[in-house]
Amino acid sequence: MHILICSGIYPPDIGGPAQYAQNLFEEFGKQDHSVWVSTYNFEKKLPTGLRHAFFFCKSFIRAAKSDFIIALDTFSVGLPTVILGKLLRKKVLLRVGGDFLWETYTARGGRLGLKDFYQSMPVLTIKEKIIYGLFNFILKNSYVVFTTNWQKQIVENYYKLDPKKCFVVENFYGEKIKSLEPKERNFIFAGRLINLKNINTLKEVFKLAQDKLPELKLEIITDLSHEDLMEKIKKSYAVILLSLTDIGPNFILDAVRLNKPFIMTKETGLYDRLKDVGIFVDPNNKEEIKNKILSLLDKKTYQEYVEKVSGFTFTHSWPKIAQEFINIYKTI
Repeated sequence: MHILICSGIYPPDIGGPAQYAQNLFEEFGKQDHSVWVSTYNFEKKLPTGLRHAFFFCKSFIRAAKSDFIIALDTFSVGLPTVILGKLLRKKVLLRVGGDFLWETYTARGGRLGLKDFYQSMPVLTIKEKIIYGLFNFILKNSYVVFTTNWQKQIVENYYKLDPKKCFVVENFYGEKIKSLEPKERNFIFAGRLINLKNINTLKEVFKLAQDKLPELKLEIITDLSHEDLMEKIKKSYAVILLSLTDIGPNFILDAVRLNKPFIMTKETGLYDRLKDVGIFVDPNNKEEIKNKILSLLDKKTYQEYVEKVSGFTFTHSWPKIAQEFINIYKTI
């Protein structure tokens, strides 16, 4: 087959979509498919609209030669890719790992999680209404591949999508990696410092917990390569993620590979898979979060969660992920 992968970022860029695109590219190649990657380069600096048009033009010839196209985000490459698909009559598999409309809402200070956002849709700004219209167009003109069934149900119901055009391909769950015994009681957060990550609550809760246990540490990591971040997690005591919603965070899945206990938001698509493995909390309940942090500092409780996460052996490899995309294409 001839496959075009469209991604907003690609190594040496740092980020989940860059790793995803690279791994898909390598796996399709191993299966003897012809595969290309179209990504943003200098045009990242162009204004919205102009950069979409440039990406459309640079991807046109490869799209025309492809059997199908995989788009790895909903707006930066999703919009021009869907238009390409309609023009060239190519099937577009749109991987939805986030929600640009909801993320735009949280960027202006909104505090609703993804599920509550769609259940009680707040008044949208003009910018958000435009994004909503484009998002609706993109979703309804592609085959949508979600990373969790949790998000699939929310989005499929709200946008009234055709269930026959919606699929789930879970994120990468890797083989276990040997970890190290922690030398200090440090919790790691890794991610962007944006409102949806609930950073202020994270800092406030740790300050309260440190009043009871001064040696407790919080490390906030914002810009590390994946390899360096894995080394940090390997040496850590535990990891923590209190996002208003985090659909399928690779940060947590990396911690699971390294058998590190974790505390994370219950507003996530990972809950069904990991509910018996880690600690899930209401991201707005500071008292609950503080108590869970302190409970994990108890040696017996800590060891219980080390054993729970160590006993989680489910894997979802890149060869499986690549094959699932192929299987979806063959059924549509």
